[in-house]
Amino acid sequence: MLIIKDLSKSFNKDTEYELNLFNGFNIKIEKNKCTAIIGPNGCGKSTLLNLIGGSIRVDKGQIILDGKDITNYKEEERAKYIGRVYQNPSMGVSPSLTILENMALADKKGEKFILKRLIKKNNIDRYRELLKELNLDLENKLYTKVKYLSGGQRQSLSLIMAAMKIPNLLLLDEHTAALDPKTSNVVMKKTKELIEKYAITTIMISHNMKDAIEYSDRIIMLDKGNVILDVKSSEITENQLIEIYRHKLESAA
Repeated sequence: MLIIKDLSKSFNKDTEYELNLFNGFNIKIEKNKCTAIIGPNGCGKSTLLNLIGGSIRVDKGQIILDGKDITNYKEEERAKYIGRVYQNPSMGVSPSLTILENMALADKKGEKFILKRLIKKNNIDRYRELLKELNLDLENKLYTKVKYLSGGQRQSLSLIMAAMKIPNLLLLDEHTAALDPKTSNVVMKKTKELIEKYAITTIMISHNMKDAIEYSDRIIMLDKGNVILDVKSSEITENQLIEIYRHKLESAA
């Protein structure tokens, strides 16, 4: 379980551009469930993920993951417990390295290692089996540099790498937004399969109302750093969700 207590975060403090995005924010994310975070641009979705992931530090409050207070952990320390897939298909991988090298790096996350001894032969078959689950023929392209893969292949690889050590928490930051609809559908199905197979606690940011309902257990809508909707995905329709979303956008205009 992820517990966020009394979280506050401001930007450009003591200037005319000061923005108090979160002020005493509290939320609990259920263990082994997928929670979708939705809301208009600027509502705090990505900032919340960055605060959880550690790329942005909180001004006040606590972030507790499975009973461990990680509030003051650096981003690289949190990476031992948190996996993340970004909107940009190239951010979760090293394009200049091969698929095999990328997977070996992900396998060493949180450990000390020597680059020359990065790849262990007895792990290669395991990597192939993980890639085979994607049905993208990547298991036969282990020695191909990632920069030669399509956006969908890169994002699928990023997903496998983020989940391969079964993190305490998986953060999905609009991870299908840069993909075409067909590829996005493939990646979302693989996402659901991985989450359910390994029972990974997941937070997924999405602008796609249909995906938010279909692939999550719970939907939270943010507006200016506040929760304005918190509902089980099974208890709301796509049209209802779109109507609430549209109403908030019109109110903010």
